[in-house]
Amino acid sequence: MNVHATPRPAIADRRFTLATDLDGTFLGGTDAERDQLYRWIEENRDSVGLIFVTGRDPEFIMEMCRDRHLPWPEYVVGDVGTTIAEVTADGHVTPIPALEEDIADRWKDSGDVVRTTLDGHPGLTLQPTPFRYRVSYDLDTASFDDSAKHRVEEMGLDWLISDNKYFDVLPKGVSKGPSIRRLVEHLGIPEARVLCAGDTLNDLSMLVCGLPAVAVGNSEPDLVARLDGHDTYRAKAHGAAGILEAIAALDLHDTPKG
Repeated sequence: MNVHATPRPAIADRRFTLATDLDGTFLGGTDAERDQLYRWIEENRDSVGLIFVTGRDPEFIMEMCRDRHLPWPEYVVGDVGTTIAEVTADGHVTPIPALEEDIADRWKDSGDVVRTTLDGHPGLTLQPTPFRYRVSYDLDTASFDDSAKHRVEEMGLDWLISDNKYFDVLPKGVSKGPSIRRLVEHLGIPEARVLCAGDTLNDLSMLVCGLPAVAVGNSEPDLVARLDGHDTYRAKAHGAAGILEAIAALDLHDTPKG
């Protein structure tokens, strides 16, 4: 399988690069709206780059691309910013060591300590997927005890609650925003040619990191409230349609009409 079947210009040389969250954003909207965005990307690969910036792990992302016939990204910022990787022509996600070294140093193999410290904590259920540089929990807000936040901070790590369903423990200072900025700089992409797109609180750091950004129309209220005072485009349309709305409004690339 060759997921990048045709030769393309270097991503830094393209007119526009979309750096998008998946759930609720790239995967949001109606079937017709998603189809319009995906077809537009595939028809403009010479001038449009694609990066997925998601809380999902790389294996899940690649399975989703295969199973749902999504446009394949060229790069992935996964695991809530703790994975920064290239997608090779055969569909594998290959971490970029120069960009992940700092993440590993900040994490300091803290997984076992985090799991032990938060074992049995009210409102947190450990997710079964093993991650390299984070620990993730399903969150029950009704029974959650806020002291988990302080316990994570005492370990010198960061916590993140998103969509009122997930509690992530991350290396200090690592999230989607710093990681997408690091990747954009590494690739030499002019910042004005990038659009970051998201819909939940785990996208906040990406939407306020200084790159052009859009919160799609179905964004969670807590995210919208936190964006007050920031120069982030607020789309009216949901999901995929909101992405195209922002590309047109910010004049980043020609978009489909109608």
